[in-house]
This record gives sequence, structure tokens and C-alpha cells, in this order.
Amino acid sequence: MTVTVILTLLMCALLFLMIWAAGYFYPWDRLLDFFPEDVAEKARLHKPPFPAAPVIGRVVMALCVLGFAGVIVYGGWDGVRNGYTFGRFLVRFLVILFGLKAFDIIVLDYVLITRTRFFQHYIPETKGCAGYHRFGYNRKEQIRRILLLPFAALLTAWICSLFR
Repeated sequence: MTVTVILTLLMCALLFLMIWAAGYFYPWDRLLDFFPEDVAEKARLHKPPFPAAPVIGRVVMALCVLGFAGVIVYGGWDGVRNGYTFGRFLVRFLVILFGLKAFDIIVLDYVLITRTRFFQHYIPETKGCAGYHRFGYNRKEQIRRILLLPFAALLTAWICSLFR
């Protein structure tokens, strides 16, 4: 269980790094779809802090995506090495995925977007937007993702159990 908790914390750190890179380096506009509408609209006016910033942002985000894949692969490899059953794999991946989703909702959506001025610091054009005070603005999308997590965990656990 210790490895599972460490992998979950690593996934959370990678997600935070990805969000920070998106806020600071501003690699592309598509990321603004995760923000409240009024914040996204004003943030589209924002220019990167320096010319190479979007490239650096894309590289950091690509490394984070590779890190996510690495965490899942390591979680599977460690389970195979330790003789995990399908049930133990399922529990591991449910803990990792739901832990990451809880971090996303509590830390990123609630703390960073609605309670602090984290993004206003990096994207000053968005200061004063009402969307920063509306926790749950993306409730439907979060519920949809939460409903998909057990299926992702089942699929990953099944794939990993094929290798044991």
C-alpha cells in the first residue's frame, strides 16, 4: 500500500506541475477550456511571458504526460513482480485514480481557482473575474470523469493481470 500512496502523490505532483506550466508558460489556448468561461475569455488576451515560453510549456507538459504513463506502468510492473491478483491491481489503480481526482477537485479547483490568486498571478488579465468565486463550475465534467474512473481502473487492472 505504501507504493500505491507514493504513486498517487507522484501523480498529484505531476498534475500540479502540469497546471503550473499551463498557467505560467501558457503553451496553448485549448487549456483554457478547463477554466470558468469568463476567466477563459479574458485569459485568451494573455501573451506568453517570453517568446520561448510556449515551447517550454509544451515540453514540461509532455514530460508530465510521460510521467503519468510511467507511474501507471511502474504500478503495474511492481504489482506483477509482487504477485498481485486482479483485485489488488484494481484497488491500486482505484486509489491512484480517485486520489488524483480528489486532488484535482480539492486542490486545483477549490484552492487554486476559487480560494487563492494563483492564476491571477500568472494571468493578470483575469483579475476580478466572477468565475474565480464559483466552485463547481465544471461539476458535470467532473462527474463524468468520476464515473469513467472505475472503468479505467478495471481496464488497467485487467491488462496488468495478464502479465502476472
